[in-house]
Amino acid sequence: MSDSASPRTVSGRLPLLTASPDGRALLRSLTGLLARWLPRQRWFAGKGRPLGGLTLVAATELLPCTAAGHAPGLLHLLVRTRPPGADRATGDCYQLLLGVRRLLPPALAPALVGHPAEGPLRGRAVYEALHDPRLAALLLERFRAPGRLGSLRFGRAPGSAIPSGLTARLLTGEQTNSSVVYGEAQILKLFRRVSPGINPDLELPLALAEAGCSRVPAPSAWFEAAFADGEPLTLGVLQPYLVGSRDGWQLALSALSHRADFSAAARSLGRATAEVHTALAAALPTSVLGRHELERMAEAMTRRLAEAARAVPALRPYRDGLSRAYAALADYARRGGTCVVQRLHGDLHLGQVLHAPAAESAGGAWSVIDFEGEPARPLTARREPGPPVRDIAGMLRSFDYAACQDRTGGAWAAAWSRASRAAYCQGYAEASGHDPLEQRELLLAYETDKAVYEVLYEARHRPAWLHVPMAAIRRLAQARL
Repeated sequence: MSDSASPRTVSGRLPLLTASPDGRALLRSLTGLLARWLPRQRWFAGKGRPLGGLTLVAATELLPCTAAGHAPGLLHLLVRTRPPGADRATGDCYQLLLGVRRLLPPALAPALVGHPAEGPLRGRAVYEALHDPRLAALLLERFRAPGRLGSLRFGRAPGSAIPSGLTARLLTGEQTNSSVVYGEAQILKLFRRVSPGINPDLELPLALAEAGCSRVPAPSAWFEAAFADGEPLTLGVLQPYLVGSRDGWQLALSALSHRADFSAAARSLGRATAEVHTALAAALPTSVLGRHELERMAEAMTRRLAEAARAVPALRPYRDGLSRAYAALADYARRGGTCVVQRLHGDLHLGQVLHAPAAESAGGAWSVIDFEGEPARPLTARREPGPPVRDIAGMLRSFDYAACQDRTGGAWAAAWSRASRAAYCQGYAEASGHDPLEQRELLLAYETDKAVYEVLYEARHRPAWLHVPMAAIRRLAQARL
């Protein structure tokens, strides 16, 4: 297979390697296997929708895949899936790392994709390479020696320490991406569904590192697909692994199970959030929204509520009460209210923060991770500035979600959530000088909008959890304005 096939551009955005004979043969040999394998993966976004076809965007051999002997090959693919009847430029682009062996060891049998019946890999075993510690370790070595290979470009932060010879371990339970831990030193986040443009999970931590913000692990290295035409696609980010840390969701559930107050931890988390927001505002551009922008924001929230109420009947009795929050935001705008917007985390909740107890005395207990934003949203939308209260509202909703997991707590769990929410806002105000509760119209509108989104999500994907956002809907519909 050749790495030097000349790419051509589809819709001016993503190049295609099917112009080469080897590329066409590779695609034919893998299409059927991948069409069956892809929909079964946790990170595949097209579940429940028919798969009309696959297009090979790019292919790079990281290790020779057709050499004699028993050494494994490693193939990096970018493939575009498309719905039935759509053209080749339509659909999602996925990143795949495939191992190739003559014989697959029994330990790797669960990772099998299949055996191509034709093409350059005919008769060989093709499997998910990240399950193979030997192949996953090769990626770490590529980061240690940055440069270009085929369409792939590897970069490394100046002065970053990347040890060699670390054992690779694939983490389980990932939903939209894949993560590999190397020893106890580094963790690689591999983006599965990729789009042209820098991913905010690389862009924002790099900006924060340059600004000297220690709340976010600084990227050690990264890699991307780079073509002659169009923007590069961020493929993965290597960062220090925070050994011994626990995520905020685990800590909150543990506190609830032991009937323990969480206010001190929530207050500290509020300070950490404010420090990240302050650093982002200093490192990247900000702007101010005036009347017309805020009125359009309130109108968009109102439309989302109407759409959700049409899809989820349980929401309909509360529509008028919830709409008052959006009307209050519009009135705030008409009275001359403004709103500063900046780059944000974009999907902040208790699962996106890590707590290191040993660092508590140094004031560094909380770290913020996963700046990718909501993966279902387009990359361009995830990179748009927004009000800080959007992140704050997400965390406040997360406290409610945690409290609702405690089915026996009743009033105690509800009080736990209220205390945690108040402490979080207090900590944020202490570190930023801006109390989120002072812009009540903004915070209430964003929290309401988030709860409406949660109702729609849970109704579609986790009906057993619908009671969680519905409890917030009932409260928010009666909120004082």
